[in-house]
Amino acid sequence: MKPGDHLGPYEIVACIGVGGMGEVYRAHDSRLGRDVAIKVLPSGFAADAERLRRFEQEARAASALDHPSILVVHDVGAHEGAPYLVTELLEGASLRDRLAEGPWPSEKAADLAAQIASGLAAAHGKDIVHRDIKPENLFVTRGGHAKILDFGLAKRSPLAGSDGRTDSPTHDAAGDTAAGFLMGTVGYMSPEQARGEPADARSDIFSFGCVLYELLGGRPAFKKDTAVETLHAILKEDPPQLTASGKGVSPALARIVRRCLAKRPADRFASASELHRELQAFLRSPSLAPAVKEPSEWSIVVLPFENLSPDPENAFFADGLTEELIADLSKVRALRVISRTSAMLLKGSKKDVPTIGRELGVRYVLEGSVRRSGNSLRITAQLIDAADDVHLWAEKYGGTLNDVFAIQEQVSRSIVDALKLTLTADEKHRLAARMIPDVRAFDLYLQARYEAYHRMTEEALEHAVALTRQALDLTGPNPRLYSLLAEIEWICHDQGIHRDEESLRQGEAWARRALELEPHTAAAFLALGAIEARRGDMVRAVRDLTRAAELEASGEALALLAWRASEVGQMAEAKRRAAEAVAVDPLYWICRWSQAWVALLDGEFETALRSWRDVVATGDDEPIKPFFLAVFAVYAGRVDEACELFGRFGRCGLGAISGMSAVLGSLFTHDPRAANELLSDQNVRNYATQDKEMSWWLAAGFSFAGVADEALHWLGNAIALGFVNHHLFSRVDPFLAALRGNPRFEELMDRVREKQRAFEGAG
Repeated sequence: MKPGDHLGPYEIVACIGVGGMGEVYRAHDSRLGRDVAIKVLPSGFAADAERLRRFEQEARAASALDHPSILVVHDVGAHEGAPYLVTELLEGASLRDRLAEGPWPSEKAADLAAQIASGLAAAHGKDIVHRDIKPENLFVTRGGHAKILDFGLAKRSPLAGSDGRTDSPTHDAAGDTAAGFLMGTVGYMSPEQARGEPADARSDIFSFGCVLYELLGGRPAFKKDTAVETLHAILKEDPPQLTASGKGVSPALARIVRRCLAKRPADRFASASELHRELQAFLRSPSLAPAVKEPSEWSIVVLPFENLSPDPENAFFADGLTEELIADLSKVRALRVISRTSAMLLKGSKKDVPTIGRELGVRYVLEGSVRRSGNSLRITAQLIDAADDVHLWAEKYGGTLNDVFAIQEQVSRSIVDALKLTLTADEKHRLAARMIPDVRAFDLYLQARYEAYHRMTEEALEHAVALTRQALDLTGPNPRLYSLLAEIEWICHDQGIHRDEESLRQGEAWARRALELEPHTAAAFLALGAIEARRGDMVRAVRDLTRAAELEASGEALALLAWRASEVGQMAEAKRRAAEAVAVDPLYWICRWSQAWVALLDGEFETALRSWRDVVATGDDEPIKPFFLAVFAVYAGRVDEACELFGRFGRCGLGAISGMSAVLGSLFTHDPRAANELLSDQNVRNYATQDKEMSWWLAAGFSFAGVADEALHWLGNAIALGFVNHHLFSRVDPFLAALRGNPRFEELMDRVREKQRAFEGAG
């Protein structure tokens, strides 16, 4: 076939590979506006019953699997007698090509291996054994993700149990593996394959072990001059010890490889799931924890102080003290401090300190308790080295509420001293400074923050405003209190409680009053940036969010900056900030969302879906997560799954966003009439009209459903609201492909280019 030829809706772009099982082409799917890969069985072989049967078998096997580490099959068909298989188009290189770079470090190899093992476990869970695992059939994307290819030799294996074992020979419906017939690739065959015996899931584990051995050692596990000698080595010899290879292979990882390569299937891992668990345990092991870092990279988490007060209502004070200590330590540039959101998620955790250190990637842990009774205080604190669970410092403090500022400063200074850090004059000044000098006002402030950030209901937010105003009566004009009022106004708007321009105006006014009093108030810049982004003023939004992140590198500020930078096409900046957000706030789902979001806008659809599935799997009750799972799924080509999720979320009764979910579900099932009926609900339409992301998705959905006028209307609305990522709209988004070339679309793209140039000029 040649460029320009068509296979149904697919236009051939170029030939990208030729193999024994067919030719592979890059093609363009005109329906969805995306590039795909098509494997075509050559017409000369189509009459070969065995080749045709194996090709059909690959299609059946692969299409039954849905896993991030397995090549996605989109379609199968035949054209002029030539069968073809349509899959996702991968960008990257085969593992065979990557092996030319030399041996991989243990941690990097184990990470890739864990992905492959997870994919094999999914296949084996469907009773599908690959039987030809080798570097040529494994792909590494540009993002470093593994993909298992070519199920051309796969068979269904009626596994006897969850351990993947069978007591009798197994065959597929065609009986394609008769005893004495070799299937697989010499050098990566299991002993049972080499003997021509039936092979179950544990055969894939042996082949996997051969690949991992080569990845770590830089040479094949079984490599002789002839195929016969290689088969003999597989049956009778053990490969050289990896730990003696001089490649620095971890002994723990070498043991995993050795077990994979056991001659007897019963001595290997019982299943790919067990193998995956072992690799995950290795990746989490203390041996891979960061060694003692340079002072500039020292890191700490402040665990929520335990409330030992007789009155449980004093929980706000313990939580508030925790957050204030986090804020204090964040002023020390030499320390990487885990943000308050991730820290507060560990409240009541039964995990030990070394486990917390490993999971958060920090060296030090501060924990303590607070006992408040009336005006009296008793505070304990201890600093622990998470690497070896050694206590570096501990202290008890007693006094009254009037002493809280002095105690707070003493704790922060003691940590700095224990870590032998040197403070600059500015850092000393900032540690000593108290933004709310009145103790009674400080107490009210802590209560207000607790209401706003921990309860977050409409009633709680109103109470937070009242408490903050009481504090202002005691202090007079105060930047910290004004900033909190600005944040509350933004939260009310974001939660849909006061979704009007007046709440944005009031929030902006409070933030600007805070900055007039103290130009270095991070919370005020954060609120301003959020408000400006909502209004579509992306130049000011990114500028102010950048300032907030520079003043206080909280996960929230960094995640919001990554989100907004991506929407104006600043993808390198967005990726950097999203990674920083996850580093300082690894448990906060918003930070993980920002990373998945940036991947989506950069066209890394599978990466976005995969990383978001991991977040959803944590199982917390954040209701919006399934909605984003649907969005990521539709862009990864899982349209049926996405529509099911859109429909389910659309019925969950969360107001306008549930209505929007139902609209998108209708569009991606080609029912624009139902979508427009749903959009006739004024609340739903107002929500979409004011939200740039929803407008983008409506544009994509209407384009997919073939309604160009509506698609262009909503795309124009997204652009007017400040969503001006030219690369996304003109190249990346597959659902907008049908609009490209339309004069109205090109006019919109001219507007986007102009806005992006204005943004870059302002920067």
